[in-house]
Amino acid sequence: MGKKKKTYRHSMAELQLELAGLHRWLQRSGHRLVVIFEGRDAAGKGGTIKAITESMDTRGYRIAALSKPNDIETTQWYFQRYVEHLPSAGEIVLFDRSWYNRAVIEPAMGFCSKAQYKAFISAVPAFEKLLTDDGIILLKYWLAVDQEEQEERFDERAKDPLKRWKLSPTDLASRDKYEEIGHLRDLMIERTSRPHAPWFVVDFNDQKRGRINLIRHLLEQVPRSEESIPEPKLPKLKGKPKAEQVTRKAEWVPDSFGE
Repeated sequence: MGKKKKTYRHSMAELQLELAGLHRWLQRSGHRLVVIFEGRDAAGKGGTIKAITESMDTRGYRIAALSKPNDIETTQWYFQRYVEHLPSAGEIVLFDRSWYNRAVIEPAMGFCSKAQYKAFISAVPAFEKLLTDDGIILLKYWLAVDQEEQEERFDERAKDPLKRWKLSPTDLASRDKYEEIGHLRDLMIERTSRPHAPWFVVDFNDQKRGRINLIRHLLEQVPRSEESIPEPKLPKLKGKPKAEQVTRKAEWVPDSFGE
C-alpha cells in the first residue's frame, strides 16, 4: 500500500471516530444537522456522503437524494417535498443535491422558467433563515472540479459497466453547459450565502483530499462537547461456542469464495 493511501486511510479513520462522536452528541442533545452537497456531475458527492456515514449508526442519519418531481409535486410549493426530509431531534440529513437544483441545474437545462428561478433566488435566504432560527444546523458545500478532471471521470464511468448507471441523460447533456453552470453557481453563491447559512467551496480535483478537507471543516462548524463512545465490557459467554443452527426449511448459500 502506498504512503498516500495509508495516510488517507489513517486520516479517514480518525475523522470517522470524530463523526461518531458528533453523531452521539446530536442524539444526546437533540440537535438537528442538515448538510447540503452540491457540485458538478461526477464531483464526488456520493463518495463523500458514503465516507461520512460509513461508521455511523444507520438509525440516526438519512440521505436525501430526490428524483425528478412527479406531476403532483410540480404543483406544490417548491420547497414542500424537501421539507419532508428535514431531520428530527438527534438526526443528520445529508442532501445529495437539494433545493438548489433550481439555482443551477434547472435553469441551465431549461427545466424551470425565468420567473421560477427568480422567485427561488429571492425566497431561499428567508426559507433557510426559518430553518436556522428553529435550531437546525445548516451546512452548504459546493464540490469544485475542473472541466478536464470532470471529463476524465465521465470517461471512467462510461468504460466501467458498474458505474455507467451514474451517467444520466441530464449528466450527458450538461457537458455542453460547463460555462453556464459555472456562471449560475457564482450567482447562487453571491445571492444565497448569508451569515446564518454560508456557502463553503471545497476543491475536489483530488477526491480523497477533498473528502478529508470537507469532513474536517464540517466537524469544526458544529459547536459541541466531545463525545467518546466507551468501550463496552462484554459479559462472559456461557457454555461452549456453538455453530448457528438454522431451520432445515431454509437453504444455506454455498460457499464459492476462492473457486
